[in-house]
Amino acid sequence: MSIRIRLLLSYTCILIVTIVLFLAAALLFVVAITGDVRSVKDFYNIHYSVNPLTEQEETIFLDLKYMAKNEPDSLLDPELLDQYNYKLRAEQAELFIRKEDKQLYSSLSVKQPAFMEHLPDYEMENNAIRNTLQIGEHFYAYAKFDFYFPDRSKGSVLVVRERSPFAEIVRTLLPIFLGVLFIVLLLMNVLLYYVLTRSIVKPLELLRKSTERITAGNLSFELHAEGNDEIARLSEAFEVMRGKLKQSVEKQLQYEHNRKELIANITHDLKTPITSIKASIEGIRDGVPDTKQKMERYVNTILTKADDMDQLIDELFLYSKLDLKQLPFTFEPINLGHFIQDYAEDLQFDLQEQGIQLEWSIDTSPDSSVLADRDKLKRVLVNIMDNCVKYMKESPKKISITLQPEQGQLCLTIRDNGPGISEEAVPFVFERFFREDLSRSSQTGGSGLGLAIAKQIIEGHDGSIYAESKLGAGTSIIILLPPAKQ
Repeated sequence: MSIRIRLLLSYTCILIVTIVLFLAAALLFVVAITGDVRSVKDFYNIHYSVNPLTEQEETIFLDLKYMAKNEPDSLLDPELLDQYNYKLRAEQAELFIRKEDKQLYSSLSVKQPAFMEHLPDYEMENNAIRNTLQIGEHFYAYAKFDFYFPDRSKGSVLVVRERSPFAEIVRTLLPIFLGVLFIVLLLMNVLLYYVLTRSIVKPLELLRKSTERITAGNLSFELHAEGNDEIARLSEAFEVMRGKLKQSVEKQLQYEHNRKELIANITHDLKTPITSIKASIEGIRDGVPDTKQKMERYVNTILTKADDMDQLIDELFLYSKLDLKQLPFTFEPINLGHFIQDYAEDLQFDLQEQGIQLEWSIDTSPDSSVLADRDKLKRVLVNIMDNCVKYMKESPKKISITLQPEQGQLCLTIRDNGPGISEEAVPFVFERFFREDLSRSSQTGGSGLGLAIAKQIIEGHDGSIYAESKLGAGTSIIILLPPAKQ
């Protein structure tokens, strides 16, 4: 059974129970007043007719009724009537007697001269002897008995008591009030059902549809939670889950894409040297190198390509261990300025032999200390310098190294005056196997893992690395490392 049906049945039961309890309370109230359960069905219509007078007034009325039945002439005696009227006035009631269309006796003439005109017609069967009537703004309850005088003329004796107008208004409006109360109660239940259905069923329906979309593989949507109740918080948690699931799927797809790309790149970079080795071996087998010099050239080709493959495998292995966080770092406090200066001085002579001028401006103060792994940090410098040397073609060839504090970090900049990199390619230079030369020729680059390894190592030092370059304006590699805490 759906929640909507359950709510509808619940509110219907609440409405029915409320009405039943209200009617039961009214029944008990009527029985308590009348003392007779049989009078319940006529309570509202005849309540004032049954009990219009007090007990003392009712006793006097019964005496007058007896006289009207047995001694109607006595009701023509003014002194006797005055005596009964005196007793009634002590109970705040009045006596009124009429004969045919004439008023024989009335103590209401001063207060209400039009009383005679509003009296009901004669009813000799006396079926309705108690009732109320309204004259202007005044309300009266009366007990009436119709009889015949000895001359067969019709007469009536009435004991009258003035009622509160408010009580009469309530009595008149009570059916309307009860009807309005029932309608309001019904409308309130319908309204509450609608509001709760909208605030509960609608969000749950959205959650159901969202679940179906996720089951179908669609994660590109947003679930907007409204309100601040439990269902809204559930929707927010569901939306967070959907977002994380989408990120996970996208990351998994990216990993799969990277894996395929990695396999393709490894296949390409290994196939080239293997092809060269295979061709050299086939040439040797076929006797192509018929001289010692040719044989040495073929063997050197095989050895060179084997070294290239070995270096590629070593770099790939190193990158994989860095990427999987399986290569431990041995951190120690070092003065980064002294470390780089020593490296530059050792490298200077090798670069001079290649026609490259190396310059450096390094801060060697105690503030340039960092926590670093010496071997891995040197690997970063070697990879970056190899890239600088590899792509420099035209003279004069210059490489500069600077180290200075910058915004609470140590900024290491390695700049060359090589051909530069296109602005479109700069964001990708630290990706594995990336080469701006799409031909992936070994003549224009190495394995494509050097800068990717450098990025992994720098990030392992809680630092960052990025490149700045323009075609024809050289390339700068900037490394930011946090200083060692004192």
